[in-house]
Amino acid sequence: MQPEARKPPQDAVTVRRLRLGIGSVGIALPIVLVVGHLVATRRLTLLDSLSGYYHTEMRDIFVGSLCAIGVFLISYRYRWPDDALSTLAGTLAVAVALFPTTVGAPAGSTSGTDRTVGVVHQIAAAALFALLAVFCFLLFTRSDRAGRPPGRTANRFYRACGLLILVAIALALASTALPADVRHTLKPVLWCESVAVFAFGAAWVAKSDALFRSAGGPDGSAGPPGNRDGSAGPEAERATPAAPSTG
Repeated sequence: MQPEARKPPQDAVTVRRLRLGIGSVGIALPIVLVVGHLVATRRLTLLDSLSGYYHTEMRDIFVGSLCAIGVFLISYRYRWPDDALSTLAGTLAVAVALFPTTVGAPAGSTSGTDRTVGVVHQIAAAALFALLAVFCFLLFTRSDRAGRPPGRTANRFYRACGLLILVAIALALASTALPADVRHTLKPVLWCESVAVFAFGAAWVAKSDALFRSAGGPDGSAGPPGNRDGSAGPEAERATPAAPSTG
């Protein structure tokens, strides 16, 4: 008789859904901002950066999405140093949302205070992207809490996503040396930020699925044996974070 496939722990299912939700928000954010602005204005226009959509009718979506991601990261608990880095990343995400950039603001509407706030925004955004790359290179490539390392293909994917983030941000910074009219035409910062966000979102979703499977996936073939009642065994429980994880 074939043994009955056990169900994954309910905690693992819930956490996986939360992780996938946040990853989906990250992937969808650039698309929603651009398409929403096009629909609202009925003009085929792009802004110079994702942060610039703060000064449009897409402000609530921009702020709400970043705050949701930030709160999720701050409340995350898994293991050191994941906890500390996620808390820092979440704080930076909220700062990016609440300290708006001056790029894209109406002409003549910015004061000295606004420019100071804009500097805070730029610093927070740069630090946040750097941390996202750290997640891909260092946290996602580590073994889970049960000691199971990611596969070679998975690690290559995580590192490729991390490299994309670093290259995209480097190109965005380098583009500031271009003439203003060229930057306004090509929108290099917008495209580079979008690529970086897509890369991290893809890595996040992939890692979320991997952690879920390590805790005992739907087919019951992954993860350690469960108890007779179909719940997770002690090894699976140790492999399942009590709160959303990035690593």
